[in-house]
Amino acid sequence: MANRKPKLRPRERDAIIQSLRAGVTPRTGLQHIQVGRVKEVEALLKDIERIMDGGSAFRLTIGDFGSGKSFFMQLIRIIALEKGLVTIHADLAPDRRLYATGGQARNLYAELMRNLSTRTKPDGNALTSVVERFITEARKKAKSSGEKVNTVIEKSLNRLTELVGGYDFAQVIEAYWEGHKEEDEQLKIDAVRWLRGEFLTRTDAKKALGVRSIVTDASVYDHLKLFSLFVRQAGYSGLLVICDEMVNLYKLSSKKARVSNYEQVLRMLNDCLQGSAEYIGFLFGGTPDFLYDPRKGLYSYEALQSRLAENTFAKAAGVIDYNSPTLHLASLAPEEVYVLLGNLRHVFASGDPEKYLIPDDALAAFLEHCSNKIGDAYFRTPEIQ
Repeated sequence: MANRKPKLRPRERDAIIQSLRAGVTPRTGLQHIQVGRVKEVEALLKDIERIMDGGSAFRLTIGDFGSGKSFFMQLIRIIALEKGLVTIHADLAPDRRLYATGGQARNLYAELMRNLSTRTKPDGNALTSVVERFITEARKKAKSSGEKVNTVIEKSLNRLTELVGGYDFAQVIEAYWEGHKEEDEQLKIDAVRWLRGEFLTRTDAKKALGVRSIVTDASVYDHLKLFSLFVRQAGYSGLLVICDEMVNLYKLSSKKARVSNYEQVLRMLNDCLQGSAEYIGFLFGGTPDFLYDPRKGLYSYEALQSRLAENTFAKAAGVIDYNSPTLHLASLAPEEVYVLLGNLRHVFASGDPEKYLIPDDALAAFLEHCSNKIGDAYFRTPEIQ
């Protein structure tokens, strides 16, 4: 195998190995173990470019457990950060949904905002940095134009006030600037808390910031659209929203709750397809059951089934339509799994070919052993445990 591979820092090596041993996707160093998925990555790159140009994108990444969905979405997140986008990501859970009436949707929003990342802060908790960058940009414009900073901020956020919840959103950003100017740390903290969706009552929000609304279950999607425009004003290229474990919606026992969440998915899909959303993209990950099940999956909702159905002409011709909102992760070829094993060997050796623990022949023998013992399933779900 080719040995022209970069060396790894000890911290990066340990992070990759610990994550893989725990059966989770590494947060760093994905480039050292990534194989295959070339067409899928190219398709998502086009989506990112569309977001940067002021458009929107919606993708469902479908694959069995262990097929590499989380790894793939994490890779796309890193690419989006390198392209100058802001990313927010979270896993759905019983207490985190797209739509609810008991606080579960607000919980999801709060988790998304806690995981907000930028190129300079890829590990999350970057919300304050984004707001600070917006303030810095406003001060630069004010200095060059001779206007007051308040006036520049008001003009920059004027478009947001036309959207649902936009007026209070703009007021909160202005409150942050006031706290910055007056060195009022509590005011700044309250503004960030509001943006994170951490205020539970309107009374507390009004007392702290003078606004009449807060992030609620019903307003989560509206706030995501507001935030996509705000990050653009702060100098970023757009916003990418990544939600994994969408199968938790499929597992909801209440049909009414499932339908309400599927209606929210439909709303996002329609906005992206019709161009009603700007500078925002959605990347959701789920299992085939979550999509295809006619009783509980997305296909149980007729409007979603018609929009997410596979391209019959492409299917008949035996080709994959990478422009479809639904992206099915293909199985890794045996050759790709072989390269993956070689990459893992390289990681364990800290990038030094002299320290390889096993020869190339051992990789091929292990691959043959797994194929004989497990069969084709090894290539469909090659999750490293």
